[in-house]
Amino acid sequence: MKKERKLREVIALLKDEYGEHHYTARVDPLDILVETILSQNTTDKNSSRAFNNLKKKFPKWEILLKTDPRAIQKAIRSGGLPGIKARRIKHVLQDIKRRRGKLELDFLKGMPADEAMEFLQSIKGIGPKTASVLLIFRFNKPMMPLDTHNLRVAKRLGIIPAGMSPEKAHELMNRMVPDEEKKSLHMNFILHGRKICTARNPKCNLCVLNRLCDYYRNLR
Repeated sequence: MKKERKLREVIALLKDEYGEHHYTARVDPLDILVETILSQNTTDKNSSRAFNNLKKKFPKWEILLKTDPRAIQKAIRSGGLPGIKARRIKHVLQDIKRRRGKLELDFLKGMPADEAMEFLQSIKGIGPKTASVLLIFRFNKPMMPLDTHNLRVAKRLGIIPAGMSPEKAHELMNRMVPDEEKKSLHMNFILHGRKICTARNPKCNLCVLNRLCDYYRNLR
């Protein structure tokens, strides 16, 4: 089966299973950016706790810019890798202010999606996943983020080659997935990855996608 046809069937089956998603966040884009950085290499529960601690300690991001990184590390310790993430968050915010003259990202709303992606990824510490999360969930731009669940499900299905890097996978999926399906497919891959296509002991016999899945076919 060609990948394009398989992808269309996957999109339809996951919509039947989990529904469609049209959520757009109505919060400060910088909040989404920082929270996404904190979500790297940890659970949603831990990253949310770290973000809430950080906002309680620094209710305005301008305050954080003047703060010793050790205080930032202490606030986000529950999210894991506090040293790396504290430096990354501070550098990203500093770079935005240096380039724009102020600490805000609302200007991205008026930019084409590819230009907004280019701007964000030119900042050290922002990769395609982080940039895409911000653009699709805050500015409703057609960029599909690929987190660990998205990558795992897509690779097991055979839509993405097993050895492909996250960066190349992001480019491939954003070419293949229709713009109007990107948000729902991203969310449904997450839901499916948590519930059925787990990293360990996936529940293949219960999976609505198993007849399309390379991983399942190789198990039999």
